[in-house]
Amino acid sequence: MTQGHDSRNWLIRYKLYHIPFWFAYNYLLWIVTLGNPVQATHDLLYFPFTVKYLVYVLAQALAVYFNLYFLIPRYLEKSRFFLYIFLVVLTCVGAAVLITPVYYLAAWLAHSSITALFGEKSCIFLFFSTALLTTLASTTLGMSIKLTKNWMQTRRRQQLLETEKLESELNFLRYQFNPHFLFNTINSIFFLIHKNPDMASASLAKFSELLRYQLYECNDQRIPLSNEITYLENFIGLEKLRQNNSLELTLDIDRQDLDRLAIAPFMLMTFVENAFKHVSRHPDQPNWIRISSAITGQRLDFSIANSVSPYASGDLIHYGGIGLKNVQRRLDLLYPKEYHLDINNDGNSFEVRLQLQLAAAAIPRRMQQTA
Repeated sequence: MTQGHDSRNWLIRYKLYHIPFWFAYNYLLWIVTLGNPVQATHDLLYFPFTVKYLVYVLAQALAVYFNLYFLIPRYLEKSRFFLYIFLVVLTCVGAAVLITPVYYLAAWLAHSSITALFGEKSCIFLFFSTALLTTLASTTLGMSIKLTKNWMQTRRRQQLLETEKLESELNFLRYQFNPHFLFNTINSIFFLIHKNPDMASASLAKFSELLRYQLYECNDQRIPLSNEITYLENFIGLEKLRQNNSLELTLDIDRQDLDRLAIAPFMLMTFVENAFKHVSRHPDQPNWIRISSAITGQRLDFSIANSVSPYASGDLIHYGGIGLKNVQRRLDLLYPKEYHLDINNDGNSFEVRLQLQLAAAAIPRRMQQTA
């Protein structure tokens, strides 16, 4: 079972399943050219023609894959259209130059003349033009298949994003406006009013900012990273009101370029809420949460760890009611191939490390007009 699975992975990784397609494609092209499938099959079994057929398959496949995996990503996808067209034509000409001599090789192997083997009109110009036109056709076909596949994947991803957006909105409404959290926070502020009015006033301001962020500032697909960090700090400040003095909290935030980068709303919040929800409650041992972030270029390195009780560590796979799979699915949809997530649980501590490639934040219209 494992060997069969490994074989399939190997075939997919090196695109070996494409080989039968190109053999079949060139065979069908030969049938169309001759207009007789019996004659085409007979010619393929004739050794000199077999050599010509194999060279056609190899040279055209090289041209197609050079276009798909080098020219398109490097030039077409970067809107360098004129250079791309020139290089595609040059690639097809190069493939035709490789194919043309095989006609003469086939005649030599058959101990025959060019005209006797390929017809009276046979000449190097005819061989080259035939090879060039068929290579252009193969390249166009390969590019059409690739672009169609990319279009279907993009369309499917957009549909998944729309579905995920609706599900996330419902989950976040249920999760962020958790009555238990709101009640405890308001209750803590109420008791602070008589005990420490200044702290109560500051906590009420944090609570107001928290609600304002949830209602008004997180409706866009991307928001400034500074807004997300401010939200996390307000949330942490309110959570500290509910925790006893035995909790040791370490917060190390890299504040450079926070306004320059953008992130999807609530992308980090799930991990922070999970840490406070599942942090240990040892009466005689340290209970701690450590949060840090660093920015390198446009990459965000976010780390959060907390102490846990061994008997409760199994519950940590559930992130704030959303679940680890849903968090990873949201990352897959919003940041495909742009993130790396490591989660470690040794029974005494739970650690999450997230590397996220962020986009540049949009410049507000007012600043654009000023500039």
